[in-house]
Amino acid sequence: MGARTWRVGFRCLFLVAVLGSTRSEGVQTCEEVRKLFQWRLAGAVRGLPDSPRAGPDLQVCISKKPTCCTRKMEERYQTAARQDLQQVLQISSSALKLLISRNAATFQETLETLIRQAENYTSILFCNTYRNMALEAAASVQEFFTDVGLYLFGADVNPEEFVNRFFDSLFPLVYNHLINPGVTDNSLEYAECIRMARQDISPFGNIPKRVLGQMGRSLLPSRTFLQALNLAIEVINTTDHLHFSKECSRALLKMLYCPHCQGLTLSKPCMGYCLNVARGCLAHMAELNPHWHTYIRSLEELSNAMHGTYDVEHVLLNFHLLVNDAMLQAHVNGHKLLEQVDKICGRPVRTPTQSPPCSFDPNKEKHGMKISVRNGEETLASRRKDFINSLRPYRSFYGGLADQLCVNELAAASGLPCWNGEDLVQSYTQRVVGNGIKAQSGNPEVKVKASDPVINQIIDKLKHVIQLLQGRAPKPDKWELPALGSGGGVAEQVSGDCDDEDGCEGSGSGEVKRTVKITRWMPDDLNLSDVKHVHQPDGGSILDTAGARCAAGTDPVTLTLTGVLMALPMLW
Repeated sequence: MGARTWRVGFRCLFLVAVLGSTRSEGVQTCEEVRKLFQWRLAGAVRGLPDSPRAGPDLQVCISKKPTCCTRKMEERYQTAARQDLQQVLQISSSALKLLISRNAATFQETLETLIRQAENYTSILFCNTYRNMALEAAASVQEFFTDVGLYLFGADVNPEEFVNRFFDSLFPLVYNHLINPGVTDNSLEYAECIRMARQDISPFGNIPKRVLGQMGRSLLPSRTFLQALNLAIEVINTTDHLHFSKECSRALLKMLYCPHCQGLTLSKPCMGYCLNVARGCLAHMAELNPHWHTYIRSLEELSNAMHGTYDVEHVLLNFHLLVNDAMLQAHVNGHKLLEQVDKICGRPVRTPTQSPPCSFDPNKEKHGMKISVRNGEETLASRRKDFINSLRPYRSFYGGLADQLCVNELAAASGLPCWNGEDLVQSYTQRVVGNGIKAQSGNPEVKVKASDPVINQIIDKLKHVIQLLQGRAPKPDKWELPALGSGGGVAEQVSGDCDDEDGCEGSGSGEVKRTVKITRWMPDDLNLSDVKHVHQPDGGSILDTAGARCAAGTDPVTLTLTGVLMALPMLW
């Protein structure tokens, strides 16, 4: 039965019951109780009392007065009471659950779009500027961004490995098409020799290291952020369907349905009585509160730190610029690289060849060439900020859940007669305990056990994800990128301040400004694969790259990070 149906049903019950009686004594008939029992529990009215009678076999709804309940009715009521509490729990958590699940899905979809956009930009770079190698580079580009997506969404892949694999696979193409065009020695052994030589001769300078640093600083926090959201959904699902103890079930029965046995079908429990029962039943759940509070604070700290080169949006959408810089650097150092490869791998056979043309979809290319400048409110970072602002009011959700249920759903309004577990009274006179397990030692309504294994497991998971969140949040002064794998990965320390590698500019006053530099695409007629050969020592060829860097940077557009989102469809 859905939450809405449940609410509407009880309004119907009210209309039915208002025709009956709310008196606590002198009940002459059980007809109203029979109708409500049949409607609420779909139980057969056969065998139910027609009029009040003694109930010596009752276990919980014990009364000195005649009763309209039987032992079987009591058992059915106890099941209904547990279901009712689960129903109001799900109603209370529904907004929180929707907030987190909707944003988790949106963030994942946005990241998938960013990955596709970055792959599109990189493919266009090859088609527009390095046409002769574009077809051969397509598989490496696709594999790289596939690995990026797998890592972001939790797969066991190593960023160091896929970054190095990309540049290793890129170097043979650069060598064959840009440094020494016309090579026909395409044996696997020779290609593998060139690939293996990449990390020794560093044809791309420090750019692979910069890419690895940026990927490590941006992908890992985003991956952790998504994992944390998925865990939050798991926590809420678990607490929505928590198993209640026998003591709690009996207390719920006594509070919610025992008054029916006396014909008090419209009565609600007193506020203090409701709080004692709810706080007792949810005592273990209240133990989640400090960990849930820390979880949301840690999520907020991580979100606040994910900017600049810690922002996956910044890094992915500017990856193609670093690839272009790497290619141009190999051009500039072509003569030196040619000698180094000849020394390591020997001289290949050279004959004029023609590479297959680029097969990139022109329509996709034109779409990718368009750069849209959007408001800062549309960036991934601002969406995270909006989400955190919406999540912040729920920091004490589990600590005040029992009180929320009584105030909003279960208890009688102040000043009205209410049920105290035995009869209708004006007020509840027993002591009202606080929240949490320790406070339940004096609870007059519910006996609470020391621990709940399910809640303990959830707490352990929250502690673990909190450690991940706090460990992935960049510190204000520096963040050391951990070495990945066992192959002597790079351990790069970067300051919290911006540097030139991160896409920053310095003013004459020493002020440092973080910007995203987005370069418009090179025109179709600029093809560095076709640059003339000006020198061919010993059968090799060095390419004239004069002006190439300027052409590649034609019409630069420099935008602040929060003011740009490149062709990212709105997912909200």
